Amino acid sequence: MQSRVLAWGVGAILAAACLAMIFVMNLPRAGVPSVPKVQLAGLVSLTFAGVVWALRAATPMASCCGGMICLIVTVGTCPLHRPLWHSGLLPLMALFALTFLATRAGRERKQKARLAESRHGRDAAQVIANLGAGALLVIAGIWFHPSSEAGAVMLLGVLAEATADTVSSEIGQAFGGTPILLTTLRPVAAGTDGAISAVGTCAGVFGAALVVLAGAWSMQMSWRIALCGLLGGIAGLLFDSLLGATLERKGLLGNDLVNFFSTVFAGVTALCLALPGVR
Repeated sequence: MQSRVLAWGVGAILAAACLAMIFVMNLPRAGVPSVPKVQLAGLVSLTFAGVVWALRAATPMASCCGGMICLIVTVGTCPLHRPLWHSGLLPLMALFALTFLATRAGRERKQKARLAESRHGRDAAQVIANLGAGALLVIAGIWFHPSSEAGAVMLLGVLAEATADTVSSEIGQAFGGTPILLTTLRPVAAGTDGAISAVGTCAGVFGAALVVLAGAWSMQMSWRIALCGLLGGIAGLLFDSLLGATLERKGLLGNDLVNFFSTVFAGVTALCLALPGVR
């Protein structure tokens, strides 16, 4: 039920935001060159959704959600007179590549342990849980302060956390050996909510760093601001494990809500660390 409410609630907001970008932001305005940037971003997003579905990395509905998020992130973080790659598109693509590879790494081991992801890929709730917060924070940035770096640094924190969470879980389950529970530091079975391993955590932080590097270059951030995004992502990763070891183990929160709250925490933490340096 939690996952359904999350998917339908956030999904409706994302759909409305996409419609606004297509039918409102793309209208000719006085003093602004008529550049079909939204159409191009839409084409890129449709292609991205198609590739995700073709690779069976996500279900058809989840691929559509990923396409909407791609459109919002790309248009919402791209300055008016710059090309599309100077946006959140590149770190988003880096996230997809890293998590796709991590999910398939050691797949046979994870299948034997019954920890492998479904062959149909992630569902809509999982996609929104990991990336929906980033799109919502970008929408908030457009609404409150379109020229601010705040939306970009929060997005970077969200993408760093989402990457670190998926990579650490997938690599840790395949190659990390026996993990420990974050709250007790005692060994537990692989796949236990809130469990961490040194191998998985290091892999997750490394993946997050790659995403942050891509975002720092594409969104032309200072290294100090980009570092805040990385630290926010790492903080979100630890927060995810803490929620997993406590509220999720008690059955109070499902995994999708844990992931969603952790990405929000990562984005807000990144912004707090970056203040007052953001413009």
